[in-house]
Amino acid sequence: MAVRKKKRARKKPVKRFRFQLSLAGVAGVGIVVFCLFLWMFLLGIWAGQTILLPSSTSGQILAGKHSAAQAKQKKSVGVILPEGKKRMAGK
Repeated sequence: MAVRKKKRARKKPVKRFRFQLSLAGVAGVGIVVFCLFLWMFLLGIWAGQTILLPSSTSGQILAGKHSAAQAKQKKSVGVILPEGKKRMAGK
């Protein structure tokens, strides 16, 4: 008696997909990506400048009640002028 071999179950074919772009399509995607990176760079520069160097007007808005007291203090402070040449300390 001959032994029959079992039939192998067929594997399902793997679904593959491809992106097909022409040269103009690749150039268009490149331009869009470049503009996106440029925009993010400029936005980062602006945000960094805003965080590191806040404008002087924002301090006046936050200290609205104390601005009158600060103005009086600034008027009472005199200007210190040097009395000639500088000398080393201890001599």
